[in-house]
Amino acid sequence: MGTESVASSTDAGSVTIARRFRGPLTSANGGYAAGVVGSRVGSAAEVTLRLPPPLERPLALHREGERLLLEDEGRLVAEGRPADPGLEAPTPPSPGEAAAAEEGVGTYGPPEFAECFVCGVRDDGSGLGIHPGPVAGREDGLVAATWVAHRVTPEVVWAAIDCPGAYAAGDPGRGEVVLGRMTARLERLPEEGEHCVVVGWPLGEDGRKLFAGTALYGRGGEVLAVARQVWILPR
Repeated sequence: MGTESVASSTDAGSVTIARRFRGPLTSANGGYAAGVVGSRVGSAAEVTLRLPPPLERPLALHREGERLLLEDEGRLVAEGRPADPGLEAPTPPSPGEAAAAEEGVGTYGPPEFAECFVCGVRDDGSGLGIHPGPVAGREDGLVAATWVAHRVTPEVVWAAIDCPGAYAAGDPGRGEVVLGRMTARLERLPEEGEHCVVVGWPLGEDGRKLFAGTALYGRGGEVLAVARQVWILPR
């Protein structure tokens, strides 16, 4: 596990998520937190978030059969289990098409998410700066952005393929969506400095639940990761 993935790890049974990996201002980015659990489950895992993941304090990890539980003073924050998203990544846009799609796109959602590790804007460069926009000429609702990989860990990849799903499926006019569940499969980590393309696409909705797929591509359009997501609209 890379030193950038967490601020500290006291032992195999606990983990502390550094403030750098915030989504909202006071809790962790959902994809990153899901990756903390999912990367410990295996290369393909389903993670369900139960509470906003706290920052800067030890969270306990417990195994119950095939499940891995992340807890904050006895409260269940997230749970993971082995599972495959069962999705095929779509034909990727070219890096040029992805760059054109992200032109002029900013942070997703209200000011509370302005510093999100994935889709926020940070002057110190500590975030990923992924802001997907609609890809011209695509009829599948695909949104895309470019990303140059640096200091990558499995948790960072989970994060990178998190917020593009909100851009694809969310509707800020109905309220800010939050990640409820993410099922991801990682094929390989991008290499340091590898130029990548990240995409998201809508998969329908059911009441307050919005569904999306996301994927990460490396050089030559190689699929590096793919995810299926459930986003929740506020009541």
